[in-house]
This record gives sequence, structure tokens and C-alpha cells, in this order.
Amino acid sequence: MRLWRWRNNPLRRRSDRIEAWIVLVARVLAVLGGVLVGLAAAGATDGALAAQRAHAYAVPAVLTQQAPKTPQASTDGSDGDTVWATVRWTGPGGGAHTGRTQVEPAAAAGTRVTVWTDRTGALVDEPLTPTESAFQAAATGLLAGSGTAVAVWAGGRLARARLDRRRLAAWDAEWERVGPQWRKRMTG
Repeated sequence: MRLWRWRNNPLRRRSDRIEAWIVLVARVLAVLGGVLVGLAAAGATDGALAAQRAHAYAVPAVLTQQAPKTPQASTDGSDGDTVWATVRWTGPGGGAHTGRTQVEPAAAAGTRVTVWTDRTGALVDEPLTPTESAFQAAATGLLAGSGTAVAVWAGGRLARARLDRRRLAAWDAEWERVGPQWRKRMTG
């Protein structure tokens, strides 16, 4: 019964053949489009994260002051296990830089910590590890591919719904033409 739209049948209408093509094209595009978009999104994400890793450098830094003992109420998105403190490090050109980064609570002034900088010596976020990057790329690809497949499937469903409305309108028009003749036979 799955292929009923493709079977030869004297009752099969032109709209049934159109619906068969809509279903076929929507399914093929949903699968192929979802896979291709997913792979492209995963590749782009992986490339961007690899570039981020390539342009971030771990640099030793020194705390310039005693770190606070307890984390404050977080509105900056930190996880609460670290505190913000000022650190000093030497940039690639030998110049001294200072900035704020997250460190362990109650760390003493002069404690060595690792910060991440770009090639100019400015602080950047720690890049994701290759494993975290692979997971991020896979999740992005999965979401992008699934979204594409759902969008194509929904487009196919909308096209079929429109086709159903046209079929119902044609049936109504046909019944308007045939109905009175049929009623005469039934009551006569």
C-alpha cells in the first residue's frame, strides 16, 4: 500500500501523480539536504574552532593582588568556583600586560596562573580542546541537518495540504454539477 500513488489505476487522478512526486522529492531532499547541510555546518564549526585554537596561546601570568576568598553573586556567567583577579603577563613583543581573569579563590599575590592570549598579547577565552571541538561540531551538524530536514518535510506537507484543498474544491464543484441529478434518481 505504500506505493499506491505510483500504481496504475483508472481512478488515479492527475493530483495523485503530483502528490506522488511531491512526496518523493520531499523525502529525497530532506535526507540529502539534511546530510549535506549537516556535514557543511560541522565542517565549518570544526574549522572555526581549529582556527581559534591555532590563534590562542597559553602564557604564564602572575597575580598582582590577593584574590577574593569567596565568589560574588555571579551575573557574568562564571560558574562560581573561581573569582576574578588582576594578573600581569609578558606579551609576545616583551611588553608587560595586565588584565582580569578567573583564578582560584584566596590565591596569594604572586601566584602563577596560566592565561590565554592572542598574538598581540590581549586576553582571549581558553579555546576548546580537540575533543570538545569535535563534540561541538557534531552537535552543530546534527542540529543544522535536522533543521534542514524538518524544514523540507514541512514544505512537502504544506504542498500536499494545498493540493488537498484543491482536490476538495474540485470535488465540491463536481458534486454541485452531479448532485442534483443524483437526488432526482434517488427520490424519483
